[in-house]
Amino acid sequence: MRIGPYIVEPALALAPMAGVTDKPFRQLCKRLGAGLAVSEMTHSDPRLWQTRKSRTRMDHVGEPAPIAVQIAGYDPAMLAEAARFNVAHGAQIIDINMGCPAKKVCNVWSGSALMQDEALVASILKAVVGAVDVPVTLKMRTGWNHANRNAPVIARIAEQAGIAALIVHGRTRVDMYEGEAEYDTIAAIKAAVSIPVAANGDVDSPAKAVEVLRKTGADALWIGRAAQGNPWIFREIAHYLTTGAELPRPDRTERAQTLLGHVRALHEFYGELQGLRIARKHIGWYLKAEAGTEGFRRQVNAVEIASRQLELLEQHFSEPAELATAA
Repeated sequence: MRIGPYIVEPALALAPMAGVTDKPFRQLCKRLGAGLAVSEMTHSDPRLWQTRKSRTRMDHVGEPAPIAVQIAGYDPAMLAEAARFNVAHGAQIIDINMGCPAKKVCNVWSGSALMQDEALVASILKAVVGAVDVPVTLKMRTGWNHANRNAPVIARIAEQAGIAALIVHGRTRVDMYEGEAEYDTIAAIKAAVSIPVAANGDVDSPAKAVEVLRKTGADALWIGRAAQGNPWIFREIAHYLTTGAELPRPDRTERAQTLLGHVRALHEFYGELQGLRIARKHIGWYLKAEAGTEGFRRQVNAVEIASRQLELLEQHFSEPAELATAA
């Protein structure tokens, strides 16, 4: 998939997820086969750019290109300035968030709430595209609700505004993450425009990846929740799309090495106290692959010392699986 001058190869991307797709996770997913990894959304309000949270979200030092940064907001001028600011700090692709369904985002007329106002959408896209000399993408849903699936209309607005590519989550805002993704709507969007279109939603296996590409005709796949605790999904899908053969799932040794490396990277990036707290959700996602680890997860989540968190994980994986899960 081409986004401006950049080729996303393989045509698989880590979709932006607030509180998840931070720099350590983006780097990990790229090492394990993602062709692109998009940052957590950064707010367009300049008053928030110097907070600790924003500074970590805007840290791209040492990150492999292309660096894609998602911005969120509702004001065209502020979003344009946010795009300029992020490009000045390393962004090579700007992605506009019109897909987030969270109440706290939609209640301030951002994220998928913007899809209710097509004129405002046009103003935002025109302002951001005109503000920077890097490609701008748009991530959206199929519509605000079932009665207003206007994504094909917005797709044409985006193409006319100079948007380089579209990423479509196959649900309306009211669906949140429930029900099945609407691949037929994504197919209609793909047919309506000539710019690249990526499909997002429920891609959780190599076989599902093939099905979604077939049903939508999409140029690429964006993968979100299925990568949580499972960063190997990118290499598995890429291998299957290339060869038609399934890679074996990572064994327990590789899962341990990946998890421990990820946790250490979080401690280093955020500092030990914040890093260990952020690591808890990732540890929980990784350990879901092992039945019977509920007790151990509670134990490791109670730890408040980074070195102890790592020590418990090392002990867990040094034991045979049947003993570790019985603990």
